[in-house]
Amino acid sequence: MCGFVGFIGKKSTSESQNILKIISQPIIHRGPDSFGTWSDENFGFHVAFRRLAILDLTSAGEQPMKSESRRYVITFNGEIYNFKFLKIQLEKKYGHIQWRGNADSEVLLYLIEKYGLEKALEQCVGMFSIALWDRKLNELSLARDRFGEKPLYYGYIDNNFVFGSDLESFKKFPNFDNQLCKKAIKLFLNYSYVPAPLSIFKDILKVEPGTILTFNRNQESVLSTSKKRYWDKNKEIANAKKNKFKNIDEALPELKIALNASIQQQMISDVPLGAFLSGGIDSSLIVSMMQENSMSKVKTFTIGFENKDYDESPYAKAVANHLGTDHTEVILKPEQALGVIPNLPSIYSEPFADSSQIPTYLVSKVAKSHVTVSLSGDGGDELFAGYNRYFWGEKLWKKASWAPFWLRRSAGNFLYNTPNSIYNIMEDILNSLTKKQGITFIGDKAKRLASRLQFIDSELDLYSSLCTQWNDVNFLLTDNFQTSDKPFIDIELQPHLTGIENMMSWDIDTYLMEDILTKVDRAAMANSLETRAPFLDHRVARTAWMMDESYLVSNFNGKIPLRSILSDYLPRELFERPKTGFGIPVGDWLRGPLYDWAQDLLSEKQILEEGIFNIKNVQDLWNQHQSAKFDHTVKLWNILMFRAWNSTRV
Repeated sequence: MCGFVGFIGKKSTSESQNILKIISQPIIHRGPDSFGTWSDENFGFHVAFRRLAILDLTSAGEQPMKSESRRYVITFNGEIYNFKFLKIQLEKKYGHIQWRGNADSEVLLYLIEKYGLEKALEQCVGMFSIALWDRKLNELSLARDRFGEKPLYYGYIDNNFVFGSDLESFKKFPNFDNQLCKKAIKLFLNYSYVPAPLSIFKDILKVEPGTILTFNRNQESVLSTSKKRYWDKNKEIANAKKNKFKNIDEALPELKIALNASIQQQMISDVPLGAFLSGGIDSSLIVSMMQENSMSKVKTFTIGFENKDYDESPYAKAVANHLGTDHTEVILKPEQALGVIPNLPSIYSEPFADSSQIPTYLVSKVAKSHVTVSLSGDGGDELFAGYNRYFWGEKLWKKASWAPFWLRRSAGNFLYNTPNSIYNIMEDILNSLTKKQGITFIGDKAKRLASRLQFIDSELDLYSSLCTQWNDVNFLLTDNFQTSDKPFIDIELQPHLTGIENMMSWDIDTYLMEDILTKVDRAAMANSLETRAPFLDHRVARTAWMMDESYLVSNFNGKIPLRSILSDYLPRELFERPKTGFGIPVGDWLRGPLYDWAQDLLSEKQILEEGIFNIKNVQDLWNQHQSAKFDHTVKLWNILMFRAWNSTRV
């Protein structure tokens, strides 16, 4: 796990080396163990690498690394989990090979030398972002892993072509003045993240997962010559569906074999290794199988909170006790979580607003004090139907789709225009009848549903409405930042998939990659911690896609195969409970300990000076939330995270 940054441009030798030092400074946390640079002065190619040593801790694993023929120079962030197998296969085919060390990057380079980059990556199991310079063809190839676990940006700054792991490096490049991308702002406010291939800056993009981009360097400019997909998720799903398992009894053993193989490979490390443990199904299964494959106690880590509504630490502790792991539990006080917030803009380098970024950072910090690598359960929800929205979303569509669009829109208008006072009365009556006070924000929830009914005309509309905050973001923005761009990510309905299967597929392309994996990568790497996700081995994914939806879902519960396998390790009462998120009470904090911080960011003076947000509409949201009659937590957090990030940019 490392970081790199480089550029192609006409710079003198001394100037280019100075630039490399400056632009690599922001990624020291991604690779604190060593620093290296390499340049091809004839073509103005320059690259710097920061290393977090995981495999082969000697200098033989340092980068930038040259191939045996010296044709290729690679900077590689990530891990090739099956590198030992690939090494054996290469030796079988080519005889004795004089390896310099035991690094996966050396094996990858040898594969590239023999097969080319595309064929090499097809053989690799791993997470990675790669910059490969071909000295023979004067070409730069940028490649990213299948699910987008590792970040990779590229673009133009002051007529220089720049690429790297982190936008903070781009911002340090001489004469950086790239403007904000208006479309990206609009999408961020709706989704809480900036979706690929966009970045928050104009003329800077993200390499998409499973993709190789090749750029040719001539004497005058850098030209994009090709874009290839060495792995296409939609094609993989379609092929898997053609070879479905006959029944669940056939599927379960194959899934367990694939998952066990993935975990065994991801446990290979030359530094201390552990796992995050929330006590939920995904992390509990990963830890259970890790412990089964380990001769010693697996180190596990959990964050707990004083607020019991958000505290899952007792569940994690019960699982750890049953499995006999070496468990570390830290109960955090609110002030510790609040102390992270000022650092979020630099940790995430572009606007990011999933509030679980805070506990993710904190649990990574705890883990780093004991280990250098931590496995996680990320990907389980998207592969095995774990989100509640899959069930009630499909149910909502089945209930509503029979009605013509005009009728749904009329019903939505009626609900939306009903006065809040009426909803407040309904709330009081329902709480009185049930003799509980658990029914809250009826008006807010009804109006959210109403806004969906007004615009839903297809399954695509339904999915977009479930994953976004607004139907039209323009009302939040000033005239200069309003655009005609759609406020939704482009997604495509796969006719051979069911409604739930389509939603899982869309989540892999959007929510998993841009939210979950971004959140974990940046939070962990800010602590110089490598994270690995065994569910995202593409062989595990293929096994999941070969299962019929009926194998995954039963009585509005998902993850049926995972529950079944986990029951071999744990009593069901330790993990069978309603799904909860990894969250903190941000909505309450915005009315309490975060009030002054938020009020300052949303002040009329600051917003008017920035010139992006419509001051009246933003402050209306703020005042409604403060009244406690509305819950605008996510909407306000998106605005606040953008404001906090942008205020550090200038």
